[in-house]
Amino acid sequence: MIEVKNLVKRYGDNVAVDNLSFTVEKGQVYGFLGPNGAGKSTTMNIITGYLSSSEGTVVIDGHDIFEEPEKAKKSIGYLPEIPPLYPEMTVKEYLNFAADLKQVKKSEKKKMVQDIMELTKISNVQDRLIKNLSKGYRQRVGIAQAIVGYPEVLILDEPTVGLDPKQIIEIRDLIRKLSKNHTIILSSHIMQEISAVCDHILIISKGKLVACDTPDNLSREFAGDNVLEVTVACTPEQLKSALYDIEGIKEVSYRISELKDALDVTIKPEAGEDLRESIFYACAKNNCPIMKLQFKKMSLEDVFLELTQRDSVEDNIEEEEE
Repeated sequence: MIEVKNLVKRYGDNVAVDNLSFTVEKGQVYGFLGPNGAGKSTTMNIITGYLSSSEGTVVIDGHDIFEEPEKAKKSIGYLPEIPPLYPEMTVKEYLNFAADLKQVKKSEKKKMVQDIMELTKISNVQDRLIKNLSKGYRQRVGIAQAIVGYPEVLILDEPTVGLDPKQIIEIRDLIRKLSKNHTIILSSHIMQEISAVCDHILIISKGKLVACDTPDNLSREFAGDNVLEVTVACTPEQLKSALYDIEGIKEVSYRISELKDALDVTIKPEAGEDLRESIFYACAKNNCPIMKLQFKKMSLEDVFLELTQRDSVEDNIEEEEE
Protein backbone atom coordinates (compact mmCIF):
# COMPACT_ATOMS: atom_id res chain seq x y z
CA MET A 1 0.00 0.00 0.00
CA ILE A 2 2.83 2.40 0.92
CA GLU A 3 6.44 1.91 -0.10
CA VAL A 4 9.12 4.26 1.18
CA LYS A 5 12.59 3.82 -0.34
CA ASN A 6 15.85 5.48 0.69
CA LEU A 7 14.07 8.61 1.91
CA VAL A 8 16.31 11.54 2.86
CA LYS A 9 15.36 15.03 4.02
CA ARG A 10 18.03 17.63 4.69
CA TYR A 11 17.72 21.11 6.15
CA GLY A 12 21.11 22.62 5.39
CA ASP A 13 23.63 20.46 7.25
CA ASN A 14 20.95 18.83 9.40
CA VAL A 15 19.64 15.45 8.24
CA ALA A 16 16.08 15.05 9.54
CA VAL A 17 15.38 11.79 7.68
CA ASP A 18 18.32 9.52 6.95
CA ASN A 19 17.96 6.87 4.20
CA LEU A 20 14.61 5.63 5.54
CA SER A 21 12.95 2.60 3.91
CA PHE A 22 9.85 0.65 4.94
CA THR A 23 6.65 -0.88 3.54
CA VAL A 24 3.11 -0.55 4.91
CA GLU A 25 0.81 -3.46 4.05
CA LYS A 26 -2.83 -2.94 3.17
CA GLY A 27 -5.38 -3.31 5.97
CA GLN A 28 -2.87 -2.98 8.81
CA VAL A 29 -2.43 -0.42 11.60
CA TYR A 30 1.17 0.78 11.93
CA GLY A 31 2.43 2.63 14.99
CA PHE A 32 5.08 5.22 14.17
CA LEU A 33 7.32 5.86 17.17
CA GLY A 34 10.37 7.97 17.86
CA PRO A 35 11.76 10.53 20.33
CA ASN A 36 11.09 14.22 19.78
CA GLY A 37 13.13 15.35 16.79
CA ALA A 38 13.48 11.80 15.41
CA GLY A 39 11.90 12.76 12.07
CA LYS A 40 8.39 11.31 12.50
CA SER A 41 6.39 14.39 11.49
CA THR A 42 8.83 15.19 8.68
CA THR A 43 8.41 11.66 7.29
CA MET A 44 4.62 11.86 7.53
CA ASN A 45 4.60 15.25 5.81
CA ILE A 46 6.70 13.83 2.97
CA ILE A 47 4.43 10.78 2.59
CA THR A 48 1.38 13.03 2.35
CA GLY A 49 3.03 15.39 -0.13
CA TYR A 50 3.21 18.39 2.22
CA LEU A 51 7.01 18.37 1.99
CA SER A 52 9.42 17.41 -0.74
CA SER A 53 12.28 15.03 -0.06
CA SER A 54 15.97 15.57 -0.72
CA GLU A 55 16.30 11.99 -1.99
CA GLY A 56 14.26 8.81 -2.26
CA THR A 57 10.78 7.82 -3.34
CA VAL A 58 7.34 7.35 -1.79
CA VAL A 59 4.77 5.24 -3.64
CA ILE A 60 1.12 5.25 -2.49
CA ASP A 61 -1.11 2.57 -4.00
CA GLY A 62 1.14 2.40 -7.06
CA HIS A 63 1.48 6.18 -7.52
CA ASP A 64 4.66 8.13 -6.81
CA ILE A 65 3.81 11.04 -4.48
CA PHE A 66 6.22 13.34 -6.34
CA GLU A 67 5.54 12.27 -9.94
CA GLU A 68 1.76 11.67 -9.61
CA PRO A 69 0.83 13.79 -6.59
CA GLU A 70 -2.87 14.17 -7.37
CA LYS A 71 -3.47 10.44 -7.84
CA ALA A 72 -1.36 9.54 -4.81
CA LYS A 73 -3.05 12.08 -2.52
CA LYS A 74 -6.49 10.74 -3.40
CA SER A 75 -5.51 7.61 -1.48
CA ILE A 76 -4.52 9.53 1.67
CA GLY A 77 -6.46 11.09 4.52
CA TYR A 78 -4.25 13.12 6.84
CA LEU A 79 -4.71 14.41 10.38
CA PRO A 80 -1.73 16.63 11.35
CA GLU A 81 -0.84 17.08 15.01
CA ILE A 82 -2.70 20.40 14.88
CA PRO A 83 -5.97 19.70 12.99
CA PRO A 84 -6.47 22.01 9.97
CA LEU A 85 -9.81 23.42 11.11
CA TYR A 86 -11.65 26.65 10.24
CA PRO A 87 -13.07 27.87 13.57
CA GLU A 88 -15.66 30.21 12.01
CA MET A 89 -17.32 27.34 10.11
CA THR A 90 -19.86 24.94 11.53
CA VAL A 91 -18.88 21.29 11.60
CA LYS A 92 -21.17 20.44 8.72
CA GLU A 93 -19.99 23.39 6.61
CA TYR A 94 -16.37 22.40 7.18
CA LEU A 95 -16.89 18.76 6.17
CA ASN A 96 -18.80 19.81 3.06
CA PHE A 97 -15.90 22.16 2.27
CA ALA A 98 -13.44 19.26 2.73
CA ALA A 99 -15.57 17.11 0.43
CA ASP A 100 -15.45 19.80 -2.26
CA LEU A 101 -11.66 20.05 -1.95
CA LYS A 102 -11.41 16.28 -2.37
CA GLN A 103 -13.73 16.44 -5.40
CA VAL A 104 -16.36 14.16 -3.93
CA LYS A 105 -19.29 13.79 -6.35
CA LYS A 106 -22.27 15.98 -5.47
CA SER A 107 -24.56 12.96 -5.64
CA GLU A 108 -22.49 11.24 -2.94
CA LYS A 109 -21.46 14.19 -0.78
CA LYS A 110 -24.52 14.62 1.46
CA LYS A 111 -24.74 10.95 2.47
CA MET A 112 -20.97 10.64 2.88
CA VAL A 113 -20.74 13.63 5.20
CA GLN A 114 -23.70 12.41 7.24
CA ASP A 115 -22.28 8.88 7.51
CA ILE A 116 -18.86 10.19 8.57
CA MET A 117 -20.39 12.46 11.23
CA GLU A 118 -22.26 9.46 12.64
CA LEU A 119 -19.12 7.31 12.54
CA THR A 120 -17.07 9.91 14.41
CA LYS A 121 -20.00 10.76 16.73
CA ILE A 122 -20.17 14.46 15.89
CA SER A 123 -23.69 14.55 14.41
CA ASN A 124 -24.98 16.20 17.57
CA VAL A 125 -22.66 19.19 17.07
CA GLN A 126 -22.89 19.48 13.28
CA ASP A 127 -24.48 22.94 13.41
CA ARG A 128 -22.13 24.38 16.03
CA LEU A 129 -19.17 26.61 15.22
CA ILE A 130 -15.89 24.70 15.45
CA LYS A 131 -14.39 27.39 17.69
CA ASN A 132 -17.02 26.58 20.34
CA LEU A 133 -16.21 22.86 20.47
CA SER A 134 -14.15 21.10 23.13
CA LYS A 135 -10.71 19.81 22.16
CA GLY A 136 -12.05 16.26 22.03
CA TYR A 137 -14.75 17.21 19.53
CA ARG A 138 -12.29 19.28 17.47
CA GLN A 139 -10.05 16.22 17.28
CA ARG A 140 -13.01 14.17 16.07
CA VAL A 141 -13.77 16.78 13.41
CA GLY A 142 -10.11 16.59 12.31
CA ILE A 143 -10.37 12.81 11.96
CA ALA A 144 -13.68 13.21 10.11
CA GLN A 145 -12.08 15.47 7.47
CA ALA A 146 -9.34 12.85 6.99
CA ILE A 147 -12.01 10.20 6.31
CA VAL A 148 -13.89 12.34 3.75
CA GLY A 149 -13.56 10.73 0.33
CA TYR A 150 -12.94 7.35 1.97
CA PRO A 151 -9.20 7.19 1.22
CA GLU A 152 -7.39 3.86 1.43
CA VAL A 153 -4.80 5.24 3.86
CA LEU A 154 -5.28 7.32 7.02
CA ILE A 155 -2.24 9.03 8.53
CA LEU A 156 -2.90 10.28 12.06
CA ASP A 157 -0.25 12.38 13.79
CA GLU A 158 -0.74 12.37 17.58
CA PRO A 159 -4.56 11.99 17.37
CA THR A 160 -5.06 11.90 21.15
CA VAL A 161 -2.59 14.58 22.26
CA GLY A 162 -4.05 16.86 24.93
CA LEU A 163 -7.21 14.79 25.46
CA ASP A 164 -8.55 13.61 28.80
CA PRO A 165 -8.62 9.83 29.59
CA LYS A 166 -12.26 9.41 28.52
CA GLN A 167 -11.65 11.17 25.20
CA ILE A 168 -8.51 9.10 24.59
CA ILE A 169 -10.48 5.87 25.03
CA GLU A 170 -13.17 7.12 22.64
CA ILE A 171 -10.61 8.06 19.97
CA ARG A 172 -8.90 4.68 20.33
CA ASP A 173 -12.24 2.92 19.84
CA LEU A 174 -12.79 5.06 16.74
CA ILE A 175 -9.37 4.11 15.34
CA ARG A 176 -10.18 0.42 15.85
CA LYS A 177 -13.41 0.86 13.88
CA LEU A 178 -11.58 2.72 11.10
CA SER A 179 -8.97 -0.04 10.86
CA LYS A 180 -11.62 -2.39 9.46
CA ASN A 181 -11.77 -0.35 6.24
CA HIS A 182 -8.54 1.64 6.14
CA THR A 183 -4.79 1.18 6.33
CA ILE A 184 -3.62 3.41 9.19
CA ILE A 185 -0.31 4.97 10.21
CA LEU A 186 -0.55 6.27 13.75
CA SER A 187 2.06 8.47 15.38
CA SER A 188 1.92 8.67 19.17
CA HIS A 189 4.07 9.02 22.28
CA ILE A 190 1.62 6.96 24.32
CA MET A 191 2.95 3.38 24.38
CA GLN A 192 -0.28 1.95 25.78
CA GLU A 193 -2.13 3.44 22.84
CA ILE A 194 0.27 1.92 20.31
CA SER A 195 0.06 -1.50 21.99
CA ALA A 196 -3.73 -1.34 22.10
CA VAL A 197 -4.47 -0.52 18.46
CA CYS A 198 -1.42 -1.30 16.28
CA ASP A 199 -0.55 -4.48 14.37
CA HIS A 200 3.01 -3.36 13.58
CA ILE A 201 5.50 -0.91 15.08
CA LEU A 202 7.96 1.32 13.22
CA ILE A 203 10.55 2.95 15.47
CA ILE A 204 12.87 5.65 14.18
CA SER A 205 15.71 7.44 15.91
CA LYS A 206 17.65 10.36 14.45
CA GLY A 207 15.89 9.85 11.13
CA LYS A 208 16.85 6.17 10.85
CA LEU A 209 14.63 3.10 11.07
CA VAL A 210 15.76 1.05 14.08
CA ALA A 211 12.91 -1.48 14.30
CA CYS A 212 9.91 -2.76 12.33
CA ASP A 213 7.89 -5.66 13.74
CA THR A 214 4.80 -6.59 15.73
CA PRO A 215 4.65 -5.44 19.39
CA ASP A 216 4.90 -9.05 20.64
CA ASN A 217 7.86 -9.89 18.41
CA LEU A 218 9.73 -6.79 19.51
CA SER A 219 9.21 -7.70 23.16
CA ARG A 220 10.40 -11.26 22.56
CA GLU A 221 13.41 -10.16 20.52
CA PHE A 222 14.75 -7.83 23.18
CA ALA A 223 13.81 -9.65 26.35
CA GLY A 224 12.79 -13.19 25.49
CA ASP A 225 9.77 -14.95 26.95
CA ASN A 226 11.66 -16.37 29.95
CA VAL A 227 13.09 -13.37 31.78
CA LEU A 228 12.48 -14.17 35.43
CA GLU A 229 11.93 -11.96 38.44
CA VAL A 230 12.71 -13.81 41.66
CA THR A 231 12.62 -12.67 45.26
CA VAL A 232 14.91 -14.85 47.40
CA ALA A 233 15.54 -14.73 51.16
CA CYS A 234 19.34 -14.90 51.12
CA THR A 235 22.58 -12.94 51.01
CA PRO A 236 24.42 -12.06 47.76
CA GLU A 237 27.00 -14.76 48.57
CA GLN A 238 24.27 -17.39 49.02
CA LEU A 239 22.64 -16.30 45.75
CA LYS A 240 25.92 -16.64 43.86
CA SER A 241 26.47 -20.10 45.32
CA ALA A 242 22.93 -21.23 44.48
CA LEU A 243 23.06 -20.11 40.84
CA TYR A 244 26.71 -21.02 40.17
CA ASP A 245 26.10 -24.49 38.69
CA ILE A 246 22.95 -23.67 36.71
CA GLU A 247 23.61 -23.84 32.97
CA GLY A 248 21.78 -21.58 30.57
CA ILE A 249 21.88 -18.34 32.56
CA LYS A 250 22.79 -15.39 30.37
CA GLU A 251 22.71 -12.58 32.91
CA VAL A 252 21.89 -12.02 36.60
CA SER A 253 21.26 -8.76 38.42
CA TYR A 254 19.87 -8.07 41.87
CA ARG A 255 18.96 -5.36 44.37
CA ILE A 256 18.00 -5.30 48.04
CA SER A 257 14.33 -6.23 48.39
CA GLU A 258 11.71 -4.44 50.44
CA LEU A 259 11.25 -7.79 52.20
CA LYS A 260 13.55 -8.23 55.17
CA ASP A 261 16.80 -10.12 54.44
CA ALA A 262 15.84 -10.76 50.81
CA LEU A 263 17.02 -9.89 47.29
CA ASP A 264 15.01 -9.02 44.18
CA VAL A 265 16.77 -10.91 41.38
CA THR A 266 16.37 -10.58 37.58
CA ILE A 267 17.59 -13.61 35.62
CA LYS A 268 17.92 -13.61 31.83
CA PRO A 269 18.26 -17.18 30.47
CA GLU A 270 19.75 -18.14 27.14
CA ALA A 271 17.23 -18.26 24.29
CA GLY A 272 14.68 -21.03 24.69
CA GLU A 273 15.72 -21.99 28.23
CA ASP A 274 13.14 -22.48 30.99
CA LEU A 275 15.09 -22.35 34.24
CA ARG A 276 12.28 -22.20 36.77
CA GLU A 277 12.69 -25.78 38.00
CA SER A 278 16.49 -25.56 38.16
CA ILE A 279 16.34 -22.30 40.10
CA PHE A 280 13.78 -23.72 42.53
CA TYR A 281 15.86 -26.79 43.40
CA ALA A 282 19.15 -24.85 43.53
CA CYS A 283 17.71 -22.32 45.96
CA ALA A 284 16.16 -25.07 48.10
CA LYS A 285 19.48 -26.93 48.19
CA ASN A 286 21.23 -23.79 49.45
CA ASN A 287 18.54 -22.98 52.04
CA CYS A 288 17.41 -19.87 50.12
CA PRO A 289 13.58 -19.68 50.33
CA ILE A 290 11.94 -18.31 47.16
CA MET A 291 9.34 -15.70 48.08
CA LYS A 292 8.33 -14.88 44.50
CA LEU A 293 9.07 -16.25 41.02
CA GLN A 294 7.41 -14.89 37.88
CA PHE A 295 7.99 -14.20 34.21
CA LYS A 296 8.72 -10.65 33.18
CA LYS A 297 7.69 -9.53 29.71
CA MET A 298 9.51 -6.50 28.37
CA SER A 299 7.06 -3.68 27.72
CA LEU A 300 6.91 -1.71 24.49
CA GLU A 301 8.19 1.27 26.44
CA ASP A 302 11.24 -0.77 27.53
CA VAL A 303 11.89 -1.77 23.90
CA PHE A 304 11.53 1.83 22.74
CA LEU A 305 14.02 3.08 25.32
CA GLU A 306 16.43 0.22 24.57
CA LEU A 307 16.45 0.98 20.84
CA THR A 308 16.59 4.76 20.96
CA GLN A 309 19.17 4.88 23.77
CA ARG A 310 21.29 2.27 22.01
CA ASP A 311 21.27 4.41 18.87
CA SER A 312 22.45 7.43 20.87
CA VAL A 313 25.22 5.42 22.55
CA GLU A 314 26.46 4.08 19.20
CA ASP A 315 26.54 7.59 17.76
CA ASN A 316 28.57 8.82 20.75
CA ILE A 317 31.05 5.96 20.33
CA GLU A 318 31.48 6.78 16.64
CA GLU A 319 32.09 10.46 17.45
CA GLU A 320 34.71 9.56 20.07
CA GLU A 321 36.50 7.26 17.61
CA GLU A 322 36.62 10.05 15.04
